[in-house]
Amino acid sequence: MIVAKLIDTTSCIGCKACEAACQEWNDQGLTVGVAKSDDGTYQTLPDLRHDFWNLIKFRETTREDGSFTWLMSKYQCMHCVDAGCLEACPAPGAIFRRENGIVDFDHDKCIGCGYCITGCPFDVPRLSPVTRKVYKCTLCSDRTSVGLEPACIKACPTNCLTFGAREDLLGVALARAESLRADGNTNAGVYNPAGVGGTNVLYVLADATRPEDYGLPRDPMIPWQVRLWKGPLKWIGNAILVGGVLGAFLHYLRYGPKEIEE
Repeated sequence: MIVAKLIDTTSCIGCKACEAACQEWNDQGLTVGVAKSDDGTYQTLPDLRHDFWNLIKFRETTREDGSFTWLMSKYQCMHCVDAGCLEACPAPGAIFRRENGIVDFDHDKCIGCGYCITGCPFDVPRLSPVTRKVYKCTLCSDRTSVGLEPACIKACPTNCLTFGAREDLLGVALARAESLRADGNTNAGVYNPAGVGGTNVLYVLADATRPEDYGLPRDPMIPWQVRLWKGPLKWIGNAILVGGVLGAFLHYLRYGPKEIEE
């Protein structure tokens, strides 16, 4: 069964209980306070870190009537169906996909090259300056592997977070978006970007035509450089290598070993 997390942004109150639960479960310490910046954000930190995998983004936006409102959305690894980090990683087994769809890391095999950071269209993985390894949300794979839900979902007080089978949650998300449209939110919809084959973290947005207002990229895709490097260039390089070895072997068969006169 492919699992997923559903985030209903219309129910998020920005309490940050999911942030605290994530840090506690993953033994990251507790980051307390809010970022101090010119835009007056109430985010705990400006962005994700190697030791902070789950961030509630606070985004101020303008309604159609000209009034301001806060949009709050949980941001973490999206566990893409077509994962850019997995595509870009050159270390075999360092990044892998579990049978339930979770994209996870094996840090014993991570070489700290940072290519996964380049390959991620959501800018999620972070390199630790201490261990020189890359870290991100694992969707609590240690909990889900034994039938528990992720820590962030366990801690959410408003049920804006739901965990379960991906197909079931996609149906729940579509029904919720339809309900929001019936209530007057004509642009409500589900964020499940096709550019990465869909994601195992789904969002219900009150205005799905403007995902950037929630801090989400409009049309995320794996960078073409990664596709080129791991696709045609890789095969061309392998062909050149095999051709060189084959050429040397044929040369040996025809001319034999080179002998040096005494």
